[in-house]
Amino acid sequence: MKMRGIYSSVTDIRRKVFTEVARLAYEGGDYSRIDTLPYKIVPGKVAVYRDSIFLERAIVEERLRLAIGLPLRPIDQHESVADGIEESAIAEKYYDPPLINIINFACNACPETHYHVTDCCQGCLAHPCKEVCPKGAIQIVKGKSVIDQSKCIKCGRCQSVCPYNAINKMERPCARACGMDAIGSDEFGKAKIDYDKCVSCGMCLVNCPFGAIVDKGQIFQLIHAIKSGKKVIALVAPAFVGQFGPKASPEKLTAAMRKLGFDSVVEVAIGADLCSVEEAKDFMREVPEHQPFMATSCCPSWSVMAKKLFPDLAPYISMAMTPMVLTARMVKKENPDACIAFIGPCAAKKLEASRRSIRSDVDFVLTFEELMGMFQAKDVKFEDITDEEAVPLNKGTGDGRGYAVSGGVAKAVADVIKRLDPEREIKVASAQGLRECRKLLQLARAGKYDGYLLEGMGCPGGCVAGAGTLQAVEKSTALVNKYVKEAEKQNSLDSEYEITLGFKKPEA
Repeated sequence: MKMRGIYSSVTDIRRKVFTEVARLAYEGGDYSRIDTLPYKIVPGKVAVYRDSIFLERAIVEERLRLAIGLPLRPIDQHESVADGIEESAIAEKYYDPPLINIINFACNACPETHYHVTDCCQGCLAHPCKEVCPKGAIQIVKGKSVIDQSKCIKCGRCQSVCPYNAINKMERPCARACGMDAIGSDEFGKAKIDYDKCVSCGMCLVNCPFGAIVDKGQIFQLIHAIKSGKKVIALVAPAFVGQFGPKASPEKLTAAMRKLGFDSVVEVAIGADLCSVEEAKDFMREVPEHQPFMATSCCPSWSVMAKKLFPDLAPYISMAMTPMVLTARMVKKENPDACIAFIGPCAAKKLEASRRSIRSDVDFVLTFEELMGMFQAKDVKFEDITDEEAVPLNKGTGDGRGYAVSGGVAKAVADVIKRLDPEREIKVASAQGLRECRKLLQLARAGKYDGYLLEGMGCPGGCVAGAGTLQAVEKSTALVNKYVKEAEKQNSLDSEYEITLGFKKPEA
């Protein structure tokens, strides 16, 4: 999480790619001109980021292909950047696996986890590092500690006792960020993803300082749907608040998205409210009579992780549809011929929408970062939108909006239960980041959370820390919390929508 919220050269390249892909789609014509875009994104004759400008442009080429939803090209044979682009210039296309990709020649081949003695070592007489090493892996050579990596078991005891903090734990940033331990090395030392373990959370993507890890996109296809005259309705996740800058109020966001060609915008907080009610009723019905605890279902990385690593606990995850799907089905009911585009912070939502059971509900998934590329391609500026153009968003409750931050889902569900059964004690535990989520489920399996409502969030900080966000996590959390307090109604039970996927009937 150390790089989150810092606008770096990696961030700059990534966003330029999204902008150029969006511009390419909007302008139409001969798409073979994609060959010229690397020269626009990386101009000049001298490398700025790497040893070779040719390498820089080759990496941009692969990023352009992935942003369009195309696969990486094989390294050992020639293929044009434009290969497959005409076939992708369509209004309907789901993600072809794998969603998360490593551009091999962009990877730095960072060393795998090991402990390293730095120049800060003072060669002290006590040498506690040597004394505590259980495998005798540390020797004193010319007065300095030296670790024999062939003997080291990476327990970290030496690091913890060094009085000078002279021993560092060296880790690949992508592997450290992966809560599924899905990243290893190929025969050349380059990072490699074990897709049997990967849950597409995208944390490796935003933590690689070399920009070597990239997810596929649907910007190209979404814009073609808009250009073909289809009615495209955007569903905006609650984490949107503040993502597009201080001038981007919720009302101006709706107006800005209409300038992009969207028919209308719906706030996914209304689906979150429906999810809260459904999960609350599930909990009251099932715990503890039929199952020891219940886990929330809205984060796809969390739920897929649980099903992969804890299949025995999978039945205890709520069967409630996620806010994205609930909102999409409600909108589809009113607009059966419309295309639905979910706009959010999350890479894993792309994976969720690709499931056959959900494909009919959600046609496109874009991140906030990809949507920003569309704004830049069409030169849409929030400061130019007048108050007369502003359009109010659908009103989710405070609890529905709070889904965006860690702990918000469990709070919303618990608030519903308290309203329905004031005498009932609600015990809640939550975890953020897949590594912590795994610990939570291990304790639950051991019986430590019997009777509890458990919330897991794949990203540290919750949805506001998703791989497709634009702002620092702390700033986004504060803005979402402010937006929560501003809601006219706070409890999900007070939503003007109901679980039958329509408006509540007025009371007689």
